[in-house]
Amino acid sequence: MTEQTPIPTEVPMPELAFGLADPREAATMTGLEQMQAIIEQRFPAPPMVEVMRQWVHELGEGRIVFLGNPAARYLNPMGLVHGGWTMTLLDSALGCAVQTTLNRGETYASLGTEVKFIRPILPNTGQVRCCAEVQSRGRNTATASGWVEDSQGRILATGTTTCFIRTAG
Repeated sequence: MTEQTPIPTEVPMPELAFGLADPREAATMTGLEQMQAIIEQRFPAPPMVEVMRQWVHELGEGRIVFLGNPAARYLNPMGLVHGGWTMTLLDSALGCAVQTTLNRGETYASLGTEVKFIRPILPNTGQVRCCAEVQSRGRNTATASGWVEDSQGRILATGTTTCFIRTAG
């Protein structure tokens, strides 16, 4: 894991348009360029960003940082933020870290993602950060690992993924 500095204050979710990019335009770009287009709002953010309140905050080739705002609307019957919210945050960050390594015309699909819950997330946990990094990138598969942490840098969950990479066409 790369050392991260704690988040001193919450970063507001940017005002985003939601939808899907034109696949023909996206196919002319690398995965990193596609992700940058979302951050720069040249492409819309995927619709689930609006629902889950999780968005890209930083990125580079083979790495990405998402921020997320857990809230009472995500509670399970035990009063904890549902594990599915955390799994979605990790799945998104892990997959997008892999996406930043894609060449023009390549796509990916998750083959499997594993999540370990370390500490509970509550609505009052505050904003969380999810950091993900590609561990290996081959011709047909890539693996990534990541973690979710609170504003104090405490690890709340960890995850790994393996993705299948294919050339469109």
